Amino acid sequence: MHRPSLLVSGLLRSRLGMSARPSSISRYPSPRRFAVVPLSSSSSSPSPSPEPPARIASAVLRQPSMAASSRAAAEPLDDSSTPASSSRTSSVVSARSSNTVLSTKRMSLSSRRLTDHNPLLSTVNMDAIADSLKASSLDQHRGYVQSHFSEVRQHRDTDYVSYDNAAGYQVLREPLWNKGLSFSPEERVERNLTGLLPHAMESLETQCARAMKMIQTRQTNLDKYLYLSTIKDQNTDLFYRLLIDNLRELMPLVYTPTIGDVCLQYSSIYTRPEALYVSFKQRKSIRTMLRNWPYPNPEICVVTDGSRILGLGDLGVNGVGISIGKLALYTAAAGIHPAKTLPIVLDCGTDNESNLKDPLYLGLRQRRVPKPVQQEFMDEFMEAVKEVYPDMVVQFEDFESEKAFNYLDRYRDTHKCFNDDIQGTGAVVLAGYIGAVNLSGVPVEEQRLVFMGAGSAGVGVAKQLVEYYTRRGLSEAEARDKFWLVDTKGLVTRDRGDTLAEHKKYFARTDNHGQQFRSLEQVIEYVKPSALVGLTATFGVFTESVVRALKASVDGGGLGRRPILFPLSNPLTKAECTFEQAVQWTDGSVIFASGSPFHPFTVKVGGEAGTVTYQPNQGNNVYVFPGLGLGAILAKATRVTENMVYTSAESLSGTLNADEVHRGLIYPRIERVREASVVVAREVMKAARRDGVSGLPDDMWSEWEEWGDVALTAYIKRRIYDPVSFADAKAAL
Repeated sequence: MHRPSLLVSGLLRSRLGMSARPSSISRYPSPRRFAVVPLSSSSSSPSPSPEPPARIASAVLRQPSMAASSRAAAEPLDDSSTPASSSRTSSVVSARSSNTVLSTKRMSLSSRRLTDHNPLLSTVNMDAIADSLKASSLDQHRGYVQSHFSEVRQHRDTDYVSYDNAAGYQVLREPLWNKGLSFSPEERVERNLTGLLPHAMESLETQCARAMKMIQTRQTNLDKYLYLSTIKDQNTDLFYRLLIDNLRELMPLVYTPTIGDVCLQYSSIYTRPEALYVSFKQRKSIRTMLRNWPYPNPEICVVTDGSRILGLGDLGVNGVGISIGKLALYTAAAGIHPAKTLPIVLDCGTDNESNLKDPLYLGLRQRRVPKPVQQEFMDEFMEAVKEVYPDMVVQFEDFESEKAFNYLDRYRDTHKCFNDDIQGTGAVVLAGYIGAVNLSGVPVEEQRLVFMGAGSAGVGVAKQLVEYYTRRGLSEAEARDKFWLVDTKGLVTRDRGDTLAEHKKYFARTDNHGQQFRSLEQVIEYVKPSALVGLTATFGVFTESVVRALKASVDGGGLGRRPILFPLSNPLTKAECTFEQAVQWTDGSVIFASGSPFHPFTVKVGGEAGTVTYQPNQGNNVYVFPGLGLGAILAKATRVTENMVYTSAESLSGTLNADEVHRGLIYPRIERVREASVVVAREVMKAARRDGVSGLPDDMWSEWEEWGDVALTAYIKRRIYDPVSFADAKAAL
């Protein structure tokens, strides 16, 4: 394919008085906020705005693929303007300098040539240049219709303008800058906002009260999510103040379980871009796409390929909702600034027939690329991330099990990355398990665990618990022998007769003496476990007979023992059992933790008490991954080590206060998740220091070690995002 000569193109531009690079639509931050706002021509270029002849040339060069009939509507030209010499002061320049009022006639480019107005170009074959530029333009866009293409060549650099230079609607339209009615009188004058806002001034708390009232009028969780999204699109501070202050009520809306419905309908409810959409067909332009992100130097990203979203399967590009929701919790739960977060979806196609047939589907309408090809694509992506944003932590999210383990093993030693499904889920379950063991009455050495579900999350959790036991003095083999994994074919054994996935082999049993146990109930009768963990994404798999068999096996060990039951699958429609069922089937003795939120359950009893209310625990990853990510960022960790992940779990288990312990909880109340995240981040930073992966100067660590945890905790708190500090108008009211 022919491409235009850069020399000819540059010569043509210089002779027409054009800039070597077109003026850009800029993007700009302040030290704390950034935005995408169009600039006036005066701010984008120091030179005067070109007059119509130059704009015609620009239009021809930038849009060579336009048909001749559509080219006829070009800018006006002055028919009588002819240069007197061949110097660089051409008619374009002289017209600009003398401010000549040009004729309003419009020239048909199909009948007139640019060389008619500039004899300096009389020897240039304009038809050849136009054809070449047309071919080049098509080449730039062929990634949308073909399977292979070269890297997109940007016409503009990424420029940023500070918040200090923004005013008027530029401020109001950028959610990171907009304070709504919290702008003080001085700010309204300084930012040219007078008349653009109602006269009333309100505190952030008043705006939150109005928003909560509106949320409560919405009938469905999806409608509530959409309303919250409009707030997020308009006023970042208001959104996060609202979320932080009402986390118990709103977290189920911005993440599980509502986010599952959001992902299922993402292509239908899409209104504006909120993430980076990296298409497989544009894989040669990954660096360009990363540089196009409007906020510079993000510190953490959540990336998914949509191949296994929650328990919903392959959702393709619709799975980007999980990345958006997860990063909202990084901000709400750990205080990572929203401008420093980057949601990413890798669009490699989808095998979901509903998506392929959906006329509104936003992703590639093709089957998923083969795994070896996607591996090459993933290698390109990770190298591009390391080059463009070398300090950014990468969290893998909801990749299909085999790819999840493969990517974690492949990149964990060379990139700052971790997998929340494998490591984050394992850490939060470990933290809950430590508390549950203390309440169960079953000694640690007598614990026996059955896992229903042997995917990436199930195996990841089991491996975290193996490390817990090895740190308590057991050998790895002794620790592994405490675990029995069950999948759709029954107990995972070496001699089952099928080909085991690589990640299952570590826990495959060899002591079954040729017996095969095909059902979960059979496995429980055989193993006599003290704990049952579910990660199957199958609703109701923990039947009454299964739960009662678990209770019976625990009761057989002696009085005062309590069964541990963790149905961890998300969303609620995929939970292995409900909290109410667990309480009823164990006569109230269960130690329960779920992946999705359940309400407390009240039971009527005889005597003066009247009723007893049982409190559920939610083993939500939000207790771990925000603090783990924050600790890795603040420690400037070069890698996320296994010791850092384990430390996040161990430190979380120690964050319960006296009241929570008294109530029999195994996780802190969700309202205290920010406090817990600070503790987790602090211990993760110290683990990074011990592992030799912290990039902070030694003198900083020496000072913290001298003053203890108080100094390090204060350092963390000074660096977390708090919406009040950016949008508090109380003093001006």
